[in-house]
This record gives sequence, C-alpha cells and structure tokens, in this order.
Amino acid sequence: MKSTGIVRKVDELGRIVLPIELRNTLKIAPRDALEIYTEGDCVILKKYEPACTFCGNFKEIRDFKGKSICGDCYAELSASK
Repeated sequence: MKSTGIVRKVDELGRIVLPIELRNTLKIAPRDALEIYTEGDCVILKKYEPACTFCGNFKEIRDFKGKSICGDCYAELSASK
C-alpha cells in the first residue's frame, strides 16, 4: 500500500474529505461510487466498476490486475500472451 502522507479527521457524522489532488489522480468525480473494503486494520476505498472495463459486459466479472473484466475479455487477454 502506498502512503500519501495526507491525514484527515473524521467529522461528527463519520465523514472524511478526499483531497482534490487525490481525487484528480484517481479520476474520482463528484457522485462517483466507491467500494469500501477492510484488510486487517486498514480501510480501503476503491472506485466502483461493476462492468467489464473493456466491453461493458456485466456477466462473469473478475478482477485482472486491479480492473474488472468479463470472462470473454479475460480469455482474449490470456490468448494474446
């Protein structure tokens, strides 16, 4: 996990602000959905991508190097090696 050196406090309603530099770097726009994960004692935020990154298919979605892809695109990527 890469450290940014940015520290933010949680407000009374449990909210935090993601700095604009971080949102720009990660291409997080206002109203984008984020998934929330935990790993040990860490909280992980990830931009929600419900469909295949390449073709937009919603079936058989799997993770490939941090991207959501469908089974057909995965097979195509595997065959191109």
